[in-house]
Amino acid sequence: MLRASAAELTHEKLEVVEGEIPAELHGHLFLIAPVGSVSSGGLPNPDDSHVWNGNGLIHRFDLNQDSGTIRLTTRLARTPCFWADLATRPGSAAAGLGFSDWGMSRFSVHLGMRNQLNTAFVPMRFAAAEPTRLLLTFDGGRPYEIDPVRLAVVTPVGGNEEWRPGAELPLPFPPVLSTAHPVFDPATATLFTVNYGRSTGNFLDTIPLVDRLDRLAGALAQVLQPLATLMGVLLAPVRSLLGRRLKVADFVHLLAWDGRGSLRRWSLVDDKGQPLRIDQTMHQIGLSRDYLVLADTSLKFGLEQLLSRPFRRFPALNRLLRRLLTRPQKPDTTLYVVRRADLNREAAEAPEAPAGEQREGQTVVARRLVIPLEIGHFLVDEANPDGRITLHAAHECATDVSEWVRPEDVSALDGRPLDPALRGMIAVGAMDLGRLGRYEIDGETGALLGSRILHDHRLTWGIGLYTCRRDVDPSAAPDGRLSSIYWQSLGFQADLLPEFLRRLYADYPHRLVPLPELLSGPDAGPGRPSALFRVDTATMTIADAYPFPQEQVAGGEWRSWVCNSPQFVPRPRPDGVPNPGIDTATDGWIVCIAISEQAKQLWIFDAADLARGPLCRLAHPRFDPGYTIHTTWLERIEPRSSDYCIDARVDYGPRLEHVPDAVRELFEQHVYPRVDPC
Repeated sequence: MLRASAAELTHEKLEVVEGEIPAELHGHLFLIAPVGSVSSGGLPNPDDSHVWNGNGLIHRFDLNQDSGTIRLTTRLARTPCFWADLATRPGSAAAGLGFSDWGMSRFSVHLGMRNQLNTAFVPMRFAAAEPTRLLLTFDGGRPYEIDPVRLAVVTPVGGNEEWRPGAELPLPFPPVLSTAHPVFDPATATLFTVNYGRSTGNFLDTIPLVDRLDRLAGALAQVLQPLATLMGVLLAPVRSLLGRRLKVADFVHLLAWDGRGSLRRWSLVDDKGQPLRIDQTMHQIGLSRDYLVLADTSLKFGLEQLLSRPFRRFPALNRLLRRLLTRPQKPDTTLYVVRRADLNREAAEAPEAPAGEQREGQTVVARRLVIPLEIGHFLVDEANPDGRITLHAAHECATDVSEWVRPEDVSALDGRPLDPALRGMIAVGAMDLGRLGRYEIDGETGALLGSRILHDHRLTWGIGLYTCRRDVDPSAAPDGRLSSIYWQSLGFQADLLPEFLRRLYADYPHRLVPLPELLSGPDAGPGRPSALFRVDTATMTIADAYPFPQEQVAGGEWRSWVCNSPQFVPRPRPDGVPNPGIDTATDGWIVCIAISEQAKQLWIFDAADLARGPLCRLAHPRFDPGYTIHTTWLERIEPRSSDYCIDARVDYGPRLEHVPDAVRELFEQHVYPRVDPC
C-alpha cells in the first residue's frame, strides 16, 4: 500500500485472474487514491511523510463496457495549485518558490497550502433532465467539479472570496478547512458542506505541554492565585498575538449550493451564542429529512501533524518534539444537530461585508451532544419520524489514522527499529478493538435517546470505509431507513504499531482488550484479519462477512491480503421494479481493492453472499494503486454541460495584488494557461 504509480492510463483492459465477471455488472466505478507529490513520481513519498499526503489519482473502472470486460482509465487531479507545484518542483527555474511536505500537508511559504483532492466523491443531479455531476473533495480545501468522461478538474465550488481561510496569509493558495464528505439532498437539489476554522488557542491546546500548563494554572488557582494569574497572563499574549496576526478564530459555517449560483452561508453557534469550536476535524457530515448532523471527527490535526521531522539529522530531537507536541485523539465524539427549518434562504443572504472582511451569514443554533467513543465515518437515515434521528457510526477505537510510521519509530513488540519499508504508512496496529454503533438522537433537543453497540474480536479491528445501496440509488430505501451497511476493516497489523503509539493509547478509557492481550498470543498474527462485512442495522449484528486470506510463510512470517475501498454496485432493473422477495439493499455486488505483498487486484463479491468469497479477481500489469480511499458509482457518464464556472483569473487576481512579481509571473506562465477552461 506504500507503493503506487502516478502514471495515467487510458482504457486499459483488466485481465481476469480467477473466476468470471458477473454478466449484469454495469456502470462506472470511481476511486481516488493519493500517489505522492509532483516530484516523487508515485509512492512512497521520499521524505517519509504520511501516505495520504499526495496528489489524487482518479480511477474510473468502466464495468462490462464491451462484451464482458472491465477497463481502467486514470487521471491526476490537476488543480491550479497542482500546476504551481509542478512548475516549482526541484530543478525548475522557479524551485525557490516550491512546495514541500509538512507531515500530512504540502505547503509553500511563498504560495500557500496545496489542495490535493485525494479523498472522496459526491455525485449530484440538480435536475432530472441534466447529467449527473461529480465532485472531488479534500478535507483541506474547496471541493472541485470534475468531468466524469474526461476526468479533468473543471471548477471549484465557490470562489476564494466565498470561503473563509483558517488563517489569513497573504498567499495565493489560502489554507481552507472543509469536509471530505459534503452531502447532496436529491429532494431539494441542494449540496451542503462546511467551512470552519480553528483559533490559535485551539491549536495550542493540541500541544500537551500547553494543556498541562493550563491545567496547572487552574490547579494553582485554588492555592496560589497570584502565581496562577501570572501563568495565565504569560500564556494569553502568545494566543492573542498569533490570533491577531493570522486572523484566526473558531468558527463553523454551514454552506449550501444549488449548482448554479453563489454559496449560501450560515454561522453556527451553540445555545449560548458562541461560535462552535472544532478540536480535531469535520471529516464527515450527515443529512436527514429535517436535520443536518455535523461531527468533530477522530481525524486529529495539530502542530504535530505539520512539524513531523524538523531535525532531520537529529532523531533524538525529533522524538522529544513528538512527545511534547502529540496528544491522543479524543476518546469521545462531539456531534452538532442543525434544524433545516432554521435555514431561511432570505436571511442567509446577508449584506456584503466591508472590504477585506468575510461575510458571516445568518446565525443558526446547533444543538450539541457527546457520544462516548471516537467516530471517523457515519451515515444518517433519511427518515426522522417525530424528530428522531438515526445515526450509524464506525468507532475507530484508539486507532489513530493521523499518526504514521517514522524513521525514529521502534516496534511495540520487541523495541527494534521498524522496517524502513513501512515509513509513511498509517500506524494501524490498532490499540483497541473497533466498534459499530447505532444511535437515536432527538433532533429538537440534541438529547441521546438510545444506542446499540456491536464488536467482533476477529472482524472489527481498524474499521474504516463503508458503502451501501442508498449511496447510488436513493429509491432503494423507500422508508428512508438504511437496513444494510457494508464496512471494511484493515485488521490488526502488529508490525505497524510503534512503541510511541502504544504509550500514547495505553490508558485509553474505553478499552475492551487489555494491554497484555493486545500484543500476545495468536491474535497478534492471523487472528485479526482485514475483512469485508455487512451489518444488519435492525438487529445490530454482522449478517455476512469475508475475512481476507492470511498465510504463513517460511520463518513464521504472516503475509495477508488487505481489503480497501468497497463500493456497492446495484443489479440492473430494466423495468425499474425490484423482484418480489429480493432485498434491494443486498441485490448487487461489492467491488473492492485487494492488496497483498505479491499482488494488487480488483475483487468482485456477491453483495448477498460475502462469505462465498470473490466471484472474480482482476489485475493489470500497470494497475498499481497504493492506499486507496473513497469510491462512488454512476450508472452512466456524460460530459459535464453546466455553465457554472469560477474563472481562475477572477478567482486568484485579488490574492496576487500584494505578492512578489515572481509569483505573478508563475501564474501567468504556468498556472492560468494550464487550468482547464470551463
